[in-house]
Amino acid sequence: MSDQGQMDNSSALSTTFMTPNYDEEIVTICNKMNSNNFGASVVPVFFYLVFMLSVLGNGLILYLLLKFENIKTVTNFFILNLVLSDLLFTLPLPFWGYYHSDQWIFGMTSCRMLASMFYIGFYSSILFLTMMTVDRYMAVVHAIYAARTRNTFYIYMVSGTVWAITFLSAIPKFKLYRTREDTFYNMTLCEEMGYAVDEMNTWKLVGYYQQLVMFYVLPLIIILYCYTMIIIKLHFSKMHDKHKAIKLIFFIVVAFFLCWTPYSVIIFIKALQISRDFIDEDCDETIDYAFFICRNIAYFHCCINPFFYTFVGTKFRRHLSLMLGRWAMCGSRYRMSSLSSKMSEYSPQTIYE
Repeated sequence: MSDQGQMDNSSALSTTFMTPNYDEEIVTICNKMNSNNFGASVVPVFFYLVFMLSVLGNGLILYLLLKFENIKTVTNFFILNLVLSDLLFTLPLPFWGYYHSDQWIFGMTSCRMLASMFYIGFYSSILFLTMMTVDRYMAVVHAIYAARTRNTFYIYMVSGTVWAITFLSAIPKFKLYRTREDTFYNMTLCEEMGYAVDEMNTWKLVGYYQQLVMFYVLPLIIILYCYTMIIIKLHFSKMHDKHKAIKLIFFIVVAFFLCWTPYSVIIFIKALQISRDFIDEDCDETIDYAFFICRNIAYFHCCINPFFYTFVGTKFRRHLSLMLGRWAMCGSRYRMSSLSSKMSEYSPQTIYE
């Protein structure tokens, strides 16, 4: 079974049963029950938690954007796309959480559609973070040029390119993911399948290196370069509160690095194992435990995005305060109205009637 891209049913079974080829020597299949049980108990809870936090955080940002902001500005349009990417990424998580704890009960079409939706959100979220970084770099370091080029056509072109890249990158997932009945374990699985072992390993390698290069190494290099240049520019500027801006930039880079680096290292190790035809004769489960833990850390980044990119910003904090203030005022008016109605019940006129 494939664990590339995070949607394998590792909680149920980590081994793949292949059609016997009597011209080849028999290969011992590992049954990694300990790591599978660990995944079955930890992964669903974490997926549900990430889903709730992401929907609450990104949903609130979406509401504030639509309620108080002009969506057509460059920054707000990028934030809107980032929010949609994070929501697209997290909406399938409850389905995968249930799958890890039991089996796939949602049908073939849902298997393909939810896998594709997950990867589109997964890839586009990282690319929009990168594009937002580039846009901030242009606005700070090349302010004059950016003022001439940051227009409606610019944001539509960049956003359209990001979505096109992510849709194309997710096509193999839609093609490979399907359901099958596992008679040995008496359950329905949703996984990458349909090709011979060598072909599936090739598809796995393509997916691993695509994820490593396009959605980790290149974004990390771009983010580090852009924020380094921004820090240098701010350091020599007379900008008010520039130390707060530098501190925020530092936390953004550190959060991206800490969330994605451990998981990318695990993906790289798995790619090396496939490339070298690695056979785990000792059935060591260390890499499986590390995979579950590092993947969960990486997924949590979509919950951090709302905090770093909006709640820390002055505008969104002001909008949030305004919204909460209105709610508090409405609540206060409601309480005063209720209190007045209750007081009227005990007014002198009421008592003597």
